[in-house]
Amino acid sequence: MSKDDSDRRERCETLVVQPLPGIGDMVWHLGHIRAIAAAAPGGRVDLLAKPRSQADRLLAAESAVGRVLWLERTGGAHDGPFGLLRLAALLRAGGYASVWILHGSWRYGLAARLAGVPIRIGYGKGGQRAFLNRPTVPGRTYTGAHPIERASRLLQANGLAPARREVPLALLPEARARIAARYQQSPKPWIALGIGSSEPAKQWGRANYAELAATLGARPDRTLFLLGGPDEAKVADWILGRVRAAGGTVENAVGLPLEDALALTASCRVYLGNDTGMLNAAAALGVEALGLFGGSPRLDHSPHIHAVMPAQGAAGMAGISVGRVVRALRRLAPECCPAGPAPSP
Repeated sequence: MSKDDSDRRERCETLVVQPLPGIGDMVWHLGHIRAIAAAAPGGRVDLLAKPRSQADRLLAAESAVGRVLWLERTGGAHDGPFGLLRLAALLRAGGYASVWILHGSWRYGLAARLAGVPIRIGYGKGGQRAFLNRPTVPGRTYTGAHPIERASRLLQANGLAPARREVPLALLPEARARIAARYQQSPKPWIALGIGSSEPAKQWGRANYAELAATLGARPDRTLFLLGGPDEAKVADWILGRVRAAGGTVENAVGLPLEDALALTASCRVYLGNDTGMLNAAAALGVEALGLFGGSPRLDHSPHIHAVMPAQGAAGMAGISVGRVVRALRRLAPECCPAGPAPSP
């Protein structure tokens, strides 16, 4: 449990359960969390989320969220029958008057009922409906719907206005200050290259990023940053070596705490990367985000996400060439690209 110190120690009466695991999933639901909080006593809610979402860091500056409670599934404390009882005990200890379950699993509905939460709101899919006592939405209306739309329909069924498809992500002032101090000598515009990926099929590949960085980083009037989690450290070192060998420059920002990575991204002219949570976070920060969609459907919920798709007749991330990305970047932010022809497709 975290995000419960300083001025956030007051008890919240409402809990939001959002168990989809990624950073992007949490970004997608931020508008719904804010809408629920606005209608809740005190204007804040507690949040139950999975650790992979990094919700405590992602939402560290979010005034609508009090405590972040961790949901530990897949072999963790809340897995299996006894894990369900431990989850119910966690909810009971919170003393919540209401719970919103932004998921269709019966497990969270049963845990809330066992915990004695008086008001239980959720999608009501399948067996979950038996444990809820507030309006749901017929299951067929969820079929094929994006998670943003599913949650919006649930809010509307319970008298709340549907959330906007994208809301701005708040940043910690101290994170902004750390980034400004750390990179104060780095010339702008800044370009973030997000090299992380949750799935191999969504990964553009280190060789492509190295070639792109070498192409963009050959001039001193802009700064490129490699962004990713600790798991990308070795890949970042490999890319850095290739870029420097080609005479280019790039800053290694891999492994920054999420709140600092967000502050860095917010200061960039463009974020460019695989289809990841950070791509969604960049868009929610108002940064133009160039997403590489060779291994997943393109996203259309944000006007700040600009899709680069495989060339006609090609498939997968291998169908997106460095030249194709450079041309897309030049159209979006010409000041970030070198003059002259782009690399060949």
